[in-house]
Amino acid sequence: MKATGIVRRIDDLGRVVIPKEIRRVMRIKESDPLEIFTDHEGTIILKKYSPIGEMGDFAKQYAESLSQVSGHISLIADRDQFVAASGSNTKNIVGKNISKKLEEKMNSRETINASRYDKNFITVLENEPEEYQSEVIIPIITQGDVLGAVILLSTRADDNMSEVELKLAQSAADFLGKQMEN
Repeated sequence: MKATGIVRRIDDLGRVVIPKEIRRVMRIKESDPLEIFTDHEGTIILKKYSPIGEMGDFAKQYAESLSQVSGHISLIADRDQFVAASGSNTKNIVGKNISKKLEEKMNSRETINASRYDKNFITVLENEPEEYQSEVIIPIITQGDVLGAVILLSTRADDNMSEVELKLAQSAADFLGKQMEN
């Protein structure tokens, strides 16, 4: 744990304000769910709650299956970071932050099927150089809320995503969304 040097008082309703600087760095927005942990020493830890992150192993297996069927890199993201990845050169992606552009597209519920030189093409990783040449991005929606995205990426310049990849990613996003309803 890292000390911030910030001290806050609890108000008469039992509330504590999380400083703006911490909310910005941790990407905590109004109405984001936080999970509360305690230990026997009296430590309280607040952690952003991610329903997709809770599906860890299942999301990983689904990403692997999606990658095998499509032949492309497969990523599953929550609203902040990548929770599962499969395909070539994806070992270091899990746990990395999504890009601001990806966050914006997810929040606006946009479906993307683009090649690198299309105006709709976006980078998916925050502050990372990318070699991806085409992409399909489908938001995962549960009970009207965007919880993440299913992403297929190709590194080959001659490999544009077709309607098949779009439908495959849409099916995966719908399935994962339904799993979180249960």
